[in-house]
Amino acid sequence: MSNSMDDVANFAQALFIIGSNTSEQHPVFGTMLRRAIRKRGVKLIVADPRRIDMVDFATLHLRQKPGTDIALLNGLMYIILEKGWEDKAFIEERCEDFETFRQTVMQYPPERASQITGVPVEQLFEAAEIMGTTRPMAVMWAMGITQHIVGVRNVMTLANLQMLLGNMGKAGGGVNPLRGQNNVQGACDMGGLPNVFPAYQPVTSEDARHKFASAWGVEKEHLAGTIGLTVTEMMPGILAGKVRAMYILGENPIMSDPDTSHIRHCLENLPLMILQEIFPSETAAYADILLPGVSFAEKDGTVTNTERRVQLVRKAIEPLGDARQDWWITAEIAKRIITTEPSATKKSARKINPEASWASWDYQSVTEIMDEINALAPSYTGITYPRLQNGERLQWPVPAKDHPGTPILHTKAFTRGKGKFMPIDHVPSPELPDDQYPFILSTGRVLYHWHGGEMTRRSQGLLDVYNNSLVELNPQDAEKLGINGNKTIRVTSRRGSIEAEAWVTERVPPGMVYANFHFPEASANELTIAELDPVSKIPSFKVCAVQVELV
Repeated sequence: MSNSMDDVANFAQALFIIGSNTSEQHPVFGTMLRRAIRKRGVKLIVADPRRIDMVDFATLHLRQKPGTDIALLNGLMYIILEKGWEDKAFIEERCEDFETFRQTVMQYPPERASQITGVPVEQLFEAAEIMGTTRPMAVMWAMGITQHIVGVRNVMTLANLQMLLGNMGKAGGGVNPLRGQNNVQGACDMGGLPNVFPAYQPVTSEDARHKFASAWGVEKEHLAGTIGLTVTEMMPGILAGKVRAMYILGENPIMSDPDTSHIRHCLENLPLMILQEIFPSETAAYADILLPGVSFAEKDGTVTNTERRVQLVRKAIEPLGDARQDWWITAEIAKRIITTEPSATKKSARKINPEASWASWDYQSVTEIMDEINALAPSYTGITYPRLQNGERLQWPVPAKDHPGTPILHTKAFTRGKGKFMPIDHVPSPELPDDQYPFILSTGRVLYHWHGGEMTRRSQGLLDVYNNSLVELNPQDAEKLGINGNKTIRVTSRRGSIEAEAWVTERVPPGMVYANFHFPEASANELTIAELDPVSKIPSFKVCAVQVELV
């Protein structure tokens, strides 16, 4: 998030939520937003094909067809430009390439945008007027925006919108992605991506490679300057012979990756899998070696939340049974891979801290790991354990030990200098309904369960509320299918089929069904398509074609 949750809740005059079921997937923030609407009269626009709970608090609900977000946003920006509601001073002072962007947007008059999206023209005008005349406006999105073959382009278009309105770098504004899993922000910050070292320092940068080689006591040539594979590229890489072993920590690809049948086939052909987990999972059946990790209650450390805030995790109980700290297991494996000690020459080459433990993987505590992060990740330099233990609420970048943190990004300039407007055109989803598969399937999670359900399906209290997979189906479609008492339906795509109970509800429009992937006996990912965004490599979880029939 470019802004913080407190900032948005306290200072935004308008809210635009698109592709985020905020109250179910980020319930604490959702409560803050609802309070702002009730107490301060903040105007809320929700853009979502489903009638999610946040719609009950909205001034306006834009019900676009799945996969048409770019056309919707370009249509809104066309009206904003036609009415002269853009922030001309901000565009002139802080941005570039406006004219090229403008030429693309002007190809999406309201009538065309309405035809593509299904949103009535009058609603487009109403939304554009709220955006153009009520500032600052904060934009929030989640995986309903990113999990498309145009996920990156969707995000760029939202950035275009906020620059056009001058809502960047201001209290109550900004572009605010709500991260999809706990500590996914921290994992990315620490280099859990195939193209960067910690703090987003490119692996292709000679300076970055030299810096980390010097710190770790290795030759620069040992740090590959090529970009690696994402998880969605690793799976097909198994069958192509590019991946022969996997070390999986706390992930369950059988449940969470698209096209589950294909994932099973890939893992059956994987020569070696090491799985580090706290419970047996559906993926555990394919593991050659199982390592017992620890739960959040058994570890010390930090997590970084969706607003870039680093928070302490304190161990509540000692690890149970044979469980060990995750970092300790990883370090011990690394030590056994290293066959020789670094030479004296290599040790002396460590310019950052010659006595540091990280080059030999000889960590004694999480404090030493944070010392390494402070030394090598510029945005985390000032995020030290003493400051966190003293209760400081630090949001990166914190470039110095006495820096207060950065609650709002881009206040004076963008990271690249001027903000670059991007001309983005609508691209249809790769698989749309036809005569054989006439419904659109979109997938996601529900309030009572989390992701693959490894923990939540073990909670009897949650199962008492939501104990089996439900597929949302519009009443008009239910009537056509002849659902009358027996609500078991079969949903089939070109990749697989599931049987589940239909939840007949107006939450979804006619022609659309919505399913979750919490329950292995009826996981939506048996149906989803593994088409990827060409840049981020995120799958198109939100749009695929299915047929629905009564069982």
